[in-house]
Amino acid sequence: MITDFVEPENVQAIVIRSDFDVAIAGSVPLIHDFYDVDPTLAPKKSSGRSPEIPMQVDPIHQFEIKDFFPVFHIGGYEISFTNSDLYMFIIVGLISLFMIGTTTRRAIVPGRLQSMAEVSYEFVAKTVRDSAGTEGMKFFPFVFTLFMFILAANLIGLIPYSFTVTSQLIITVTFALLVFFLVVGYGFWKNGLRFLNVFVPKGVPKIILPAIVAIEVLSFLSRPVSHSVRLFANMLAGHITLQVFAGFVIMLGSAGILGVFGATLPFIMVVLLFALELLVAFLQAYVFAILTCIYLNDAFHPGH
Repeated sequence: MITDFVEPENVQAIVIRSDFDVAIAGSVPLIHDFYDVDPTLAPKKSSGRSPEIPMQVDPIHQFEIKDFFPVFHIGGYEISFTNSDLYMFIIVGLISLFMIGTTTRRAIVPGRLQSMAEVSYEFVAKTVRDSAGTEGMKFFPFVFTLFMFILAANLIGLIPYSFTVTSQLIITVTFALLVFFLVVGYGFWKNGLRFLNVFVPKGVPKIILPAIVAIEVLSFLSRPVSHSVRLFANMLAGHITLQVFAGFVIMLGSAGILGVFGATLPFIMVVLLFALELLVAFLQAYVFAILTCIYLNDAFHPGH
């Protein structure tokens, strides 16, 4: 005989809003950044038993652009100051404070923070020299700025309640197009029409040269796509994976003592994935910077 039941009005409907959304019913979360709980849903009890708290996990919610206030209007479109703009200002401010504040004294025996600033400077400088040669150092400020901004944005995005700027495709596409047009503009300015030699590899038989040129042109034009999507996709996929596994921890942990033991493996996965995301945050900044140097090298030395 069934003595306990849940009233129909106590049943909460969970709506899956997209293919990425994950709906999980569980208890109050421990780490807010990895899942989102509707605070308007109050705990409900079923016939004196343990409280059941409806919860909705939305992996995409953390990437939502939120308007703070309008700035101006263009052709009927409102240009607003958003959370993405706010975090970009914060990133620029933190980087400026770090680099200027740690190098003002210029101590002969540097402290920890000054050492970090000097190591980051030398790391990017070596990357530029190795990839684009000594001539490439004229673009060192540009490459260093890109590297530090992307690295800081990736790391800040791992902080709970924060926003990942580099998970927005419009941001990464802007950076990639900036690099692309800089390479094309400087290449033609420095080499003239000889810059077109970048599409003509040396030593290729004439019979297959047209096909090779077509492939080189297509490869060159697709650089902004691969340059931007690589960073965007890694940040997006990493954060979604973290949130999904954290949702498993909450779902299993709310099932009682046995559920807590079952949540051990997902919790370990969350810790390992977070460590991996720290590594990915650095690697993606480095990959973006070194690809920028390689593309700039084509502007200095067109042809293969």
